[in-house]
Amino acid sequence: MSVFPWFVVVLLMTPGLVFAQHRHSPYVGQEQRQIKALSDAELQALLDGRGMGLAKAAELNHYPGPMHVLELATQLHLSEAQRTATQQLYDRMRAEAARLGQQIVAQERELDRLFADHDAAGPKLQAVVREIARLQGELRLVHLQAHVDMKALLSPEQVATYDALRGYGTHGHSSASPQHRHGRQ
Repeated sequence: MSVFPWFVVVLLMTPGLVFAQHRHSPYVGQEQRQIKALSDAELQALLDGRGMGLAKAAELNHYPGPMHVLELATQLHLSEAQRTATQQLYDRMRAEAARLGQQIVAQERELDRLFADHDAAGPKLQAVVREIARLQGELRLVHLQAHVDMKALLSPEQVATYDALRGYGTHGHSSASPQHRHGRQ
């Protein structure tokens, strides 16, 4: 009878031990990254000045993005002046976003170094994290502002067409801003 309780205990513990041996962190493999906190795709997107969804609040609330407006220029019937202004807006946004992205990458590299060197305590850590947060805020603002500036270059009809081409439903909201509804651009 004394064998049975131990046998039951061993049987009950075995699945837990097997499960523990097969359970992996979702971070497995990421320790090999150049900068641990950034995937290769995220790193490249930052360096290239891509949007990475940072302007989703604008995009999904009827504020078109300049890159997509350029892609849809024919369907939106952009005038030559609109096309030129959109290209300039996109080029400025992309250049500023890439500049900020490079700074973010440099700070992320420094953050990674602090931890790799076991020097991630106190003021150094705080300064790097705060700088990353500040730069990320500036980067998001660059992308959001480009959407605001883009909307000002389009007619309400072009904004509505953009939304339809991108597959966004209006769900009862007008795509025209108050200034567009009152005839001012």
